[in-house]
Amino acid sequence: MIILSILFFITAILYSSVGFGGGSTYLALLLIWEIPYYIFPVIALCCNIIVVSGNCFNYIRAGNINIKLITPYLVSSIPLSFIGGSLIIDKNFFEILLFIVLASAGFLLLSKFKTFDDSKKVYKNIPKIISVLIGGSVGFVSGVVGIGGGIFLSPILFLINAGKTKHITTAASIFILINSTAGLVGQLTKDFVFNEIHNYWPLFLLVLMGGQLGNFLNIKVFPAHVLALVTAGLVIFVAIRMGFKLFV
Repeated sequence: MIILSILFFITAILYSSVGFGGGSTYLALLLIWEIPYYIFPVIALCCNIIVVSGNCFNYIRAGNINIKLITPYLVSSIPLSFIGGSLIIDKNFFEILLFIVLASAGFLLLSKFKTFDDSKKVYKNIPKIISVLIGGSVGFVSGVVGIGGGIFLSPILFLINAGKTKHITTAASIFILINSTAGLVGQLTKDFVFNEIHNYWPLFLLVLMGGQLGNFLNIKVFPAHVLALVTAGLVIFVAIRMGFKLFV
């Protein structure tokens, strides 16, 4: 548990530094450590909520929220995240899906890491229907796997040039917080017993500390694109490690 807690701490630092929660990597680490499968999403989503709550508070306090940008993505993602979270899926399918999510998110983030410090002045007005479709798709996949979805939403918003860097980063954090909550509620509808959650309290404590440290590094120390690059590297590394476990 000590090594796993340290890895959760490092994950929280890196992910929170670019506005993410770390859910996908928490899940992969839990899988590698052979933690009971049925409790995976609950632990990861709780850690997500702990990490991005601090991010959301700091970003909103700084005046970085753009309600017009984030609303259409949330409208569709919340119900679909809940539905995805309530589904019971086979463990083997879950592992393969998580591997695909990690690999896709890692390479998507790697391809757009430079935009985290972008200073463009002209942005596109994305049609509402496109935003709703993106939000719903990301929300459903996130609910099924047990992540917040920001690691997909943020690079997509940068890719389509939807807004300023600070607004996209804040939108991703809010998206993760709300969708993690919806997904967690969906997970809790399953006929499982979660009385083991208290055994993992060191993970929750360490991600709380790591999340605050990551947010500080973003604001005070390192450029956001450097932290995004490191985070992308971590996601890809974990995806490769999972790939070896699944297919080799």
